[in-house]
Amino acid sequence: MLRALFILPPLLLRPMRRPLAWLRWFALRVLLLMLALVGIYAFVNPPTTWTILAAAREHPVMPRQWVRIDDIAPVMRRSVVAAEDANFCLHWGFDMVEIRKVVASGSSRGASTISQQTAKNVFLWQKRSWPRKALETTFTPMIEALWSKRRTLEVYLNLAEFGPGIFGVGAAAREYFGTTPDKLTPVQAARLAAVLPAPKTRSPHRASNRSRAIADGAATIARDGRADCF
Repeated sequence: MLRALFILPPLLLRPMRRPLAWLRWFALRVLLLMLALVGIYAFVNPPTTWTILAAAREHPVMPRQWVRIDDIAPVMRRSVVAAEDANFCLHWGFDMVEIRKVVASGSSRGASTISQQTAKNVFLWQKRSWPRKALETTFTPMIEALWSKRRTLEVYLNLAEFGPGIFGVGAAAREYFGTTPDKLTPVQAARLAAVLPAPKTRSPHRASNRSRAIADGAATIARDGRADCF
């Protein structure tokens, strides 16, 4: 008798199942939409992003043109990887080695990979929040599954912010050094990569300890094979 009181009749269970079924239906379709977007952008260059649109409300956005990865100086590619994600060729979207280091040290610094940053820059917004992080964590393995590493780096370099209103390596090379991405020198590449964590406050016109360390890191990953995938 007592046990029977805790067993819900089928008629009462049905209304409870409907919201769960609807949530499953909705979640599945959101995932399919996300997967479709990632699949499309494996071949189609993203025309703009939420970040660029938001920046346009605050200051003029410099003209930008998509640059193929083959037209970006190899030293620029290596410099960005050395600065942002030295193990880019070795991980599947999440650098577990770096994540463990951050957790062990109790540091507040992030351990986001270029794949994660690309997911955020292409599909999401910049303001930190748990929903954004959850979506970023979902988009990242999709990118790793459907894009090559070269494609991921190409998209990242074309959408990354290098200064107020300056998006993409093409605009950055032109605005800061009056050149094109294929002609960037090791010094210029290291200085551009050095501004990426804080593009609104850092300038590539001045050498820094960070830019010198990036130049050394770019040379190191060229020697040890960590640049082979791009």
